[in-house]
Amino acid sequence: MRFIRGIILFLVVATITFYILEKNDIKPEEAIDSINHIITQKKDDVSKKTVPENILVNDKFNGDLYKWVGKSTTELLEQLGEPVRKDLSSYGYTWWVYTNSSTQYIQFGIMEDTIQTIYATGKDINIDPLSIGESYETINSEQEILDEVTYSSGISSYTFQLEEKDRTMRPLIKLSNDLFLQAYFDTFTNKLSSVRIMTAEVLLRQRPYGLQYRGELPEEVTLTDEEWIKVEEGMEQQIFDITNVIRHSFDKGTLTWEDNASEVAFLHSKDMSENNYFSHYSLNGDGLKERLEAKDINYFSAGENIAAQYVDAPAAVEGWLNSEGHRKALLHDDYTHLGVGVYRLYYTQNFLSKPF
Repeated sequence: MRFIRGIILFLVVATITFYILEKNDIKPEEAIDSINHIITQKKDDVSKKTVPENILVNDKFNGDLYKWVGKSTTELLEQLGEPVRKDLSSYGYTWWVYTNSSTQYIQFGIMEDTIQTIYATGKDINIDPLSIGESYETINSEQEILDEVTYSSGISSYTFQLEEKDRTMRPLIKLSNDLFLQAYFDTFTNKLSSVRIMTAEVLLRQRPYGLQYRGELPEEVTLTDEEWIKVEEGMEQQIFDITNVIRHSFDKGTLTWEDNASEVAFLHSKDMSENNYFSHYSLNGDGLKERLEAKDINYFSAGENIAAQYVDAPAAVEGWLNSEGHRKALLHDDYTHLGVGVYRLYYTQNFLSKPF
């Protein structure tokens, strides 16, 4: 009986193949690709009808923030008003920044008039069932933190591979086939520090984890020098804002922006990038002290954080928070002013304690 069914199935497939070859004038070696395309298209059609984009797999994720992905800028303006800033990113979207400078900081990544990604920190953000300051142990017991997270689109498939450090500091949680949550943890307190929500396309553009894939990757965005200047200026302000929100969560004083220190920081970031080194000391041997003195900057004490090759400003700040030496500068009680300088993907913070 199985043999007869096998023959019947073979004849049906052969008939379909002959029909496709004749109807479309396709060469025999192309027939399999054509049939696969038809089958894939049918699967895509079914998928579109039964699994709407960005519907959360786990209905426990009902915080207000998750629901913004996929909404338009018109809806954003109607509910939140004009943003504090609009910062160009290096990934094809523009950050709309909303913050009260102390307990709430949110960046909405806008691409083609639609929210594609969100970064948020501060105690006053609604990310139920999670909350900023919640312990890693609690979240790990309730969510599935894996060393591999998959995404598929048609016949393309992608596997994001998380190392142990990734799973501890910035695990990736799949909310739906096309929506992901990156949870940043403060590994010194083992508490949730911030979150990033993003579509699969944004995740593939950034590629913050190891990646195995079959298919295509989004084209890299090419920026002009003028566009890079806008990206860098935006990231400088983001680092400044996020730093103050994090300091507020630790009951530290709010820092004041310092223009001259920012120029010093920018020049050091640019020097490291253009001369391919990474150090607190310039190639001529000058350290922070000499660089500040060259700009006649008065201060009681000073500190510096540097970082390189993080995907963007929020990622760089979270990196500093999880490094003992950089963390001390970030949360230092005595500092009153901050200058930030970003050149491409090199980041520098100059902290100052000033008499006025």
